[in-house]
Amino acid sequence: MDFYHQRRRFLRQAGQVAMAVPGLSMLGYEVLAGNDVLASSAGQENAAFNQDKKLGVALVGLGKYSEEQLAPALLETQRCKLTAIVTGTPEKAGKWKEKYKIPDKNVYNYQNFDKIKDNPDVDIVYVVLPNSMHAEYTIRAAKAGKHVICEKPMATSVKDCEAMIKACKDAGKMLSIGYRLHFEPHNLTIAKFGKEQVHGKIKKVLAIDSQEMEKGAWRLDRERAGGGPVMDLGVYCVQGSIYAMGQNPVSVMAKEGAKTDVERFGEVEQTMDFQLEFPGGAMANCHTSYAESGNLLRVEAEKGWYELEPAYGYDGIKGKTSLDKLEFAAVNQQALQMDDFADCVRNKKPTRVPGEMGLRDVKILMAIYEAARTGKKIPLNLA
Repeated sequence: MDFYHQRRRFLRQAGQVAMAVPGLSMLGYEVLAGNDVLASSAGQENAAFNQDKKLGVALVGLGKYSEEQLAPALLETQRCKLTAIVTGTPEKAGKWKEKYKIPDKNVYNYQNFDKIKDNPDVDIVYVVLPNSMHAEYTIRAAKAGKHVICEKPMATSVKDCEAMIKACKDAGKMLSIGYRLHFEPHNLTIAKFGKEQVHGKIKKVLAIDSQEMEKGAWRLDRERAGGGPVMDLGVYCVQGSIYAMGQNPVSVMAKEGAKTDVERFGEVEQTMDFQLEFPGGAMANCHTSYAESGNLLRVEAEKGWYELEPAYGYDGIKGKTSLDKLEFAAVNQQALQMDDFADCVRNKKPTRVPGEMGLRDVKILMAIYEAARTGKKIPLNLA
């Protein structure tokens, strides 16, 4: 057995062991210490973080993502817990209070949200609202003295992103973006391959993220969403391309696809193709759409290829290389993401997915729209 396959066997075996421990993340071929693991053992974790020591999280917005992903994940987290909710729908409030045992004093609406500043049960506010509302509630949360996780995309303009970062810095509070794939072992492995050029120099990347969007969804409202699939799904293509390459792009070209359903896509793009150019000339070809399906991150390098398909899901991610499979035990991405941020808050460590990363990505998203509108290559100044 050659060295490469010995490493592959070790990867599978180590991954199975590591993922059996709550909070432990795999990064490529090694189980790394420090910022890439949340605990060394389940026993130590449970002993160190009982219910009273967990940081309190308030979910702002009780839509599908909060209901189906974040709230259930907060039942599995070791370092934080759901302590408060913010919703404009009384019926939802009643159901959530009963299901998650949330007291009346920890239930807020959008009018009295600022009173959360007086609630010691809340350490972290997680903003899970339509994109156009991210800036307002991140800034209000920071002014209320709370740390913030904001869902992606960070905002609908570069100006708003900058204001969010400033508000959190002025308040002395941490800001993180909900980039859950930075805690998922397949995607972390792709990032390691890119950073360390494990398979030689990268020649090109293909990133696709598309799904059908039902008529009437708020994501088809330009004012609320800021755009169509580029804002929602294209950001995964941007992220995937960047960590697959291990560097930031220097320019972008884009072309909007034809609208086959003008009624559904009257306000936003239906499809977008864009190309990110990286230092040295390597290209990432990206495609996103609200009228088809697709979920792929593929990298071609000097010494072979590797890919994830599906690449960006909440679960079921599968990977392979030109030589072997990439196999890891399943993890709860959202639980790892929130636990890592709680650890950063408690120990005053920088988050791996900060507001500055969200700002970078929104700059790229805005450049994609500009490139599509003008037909020109748009240089990217991401320093």
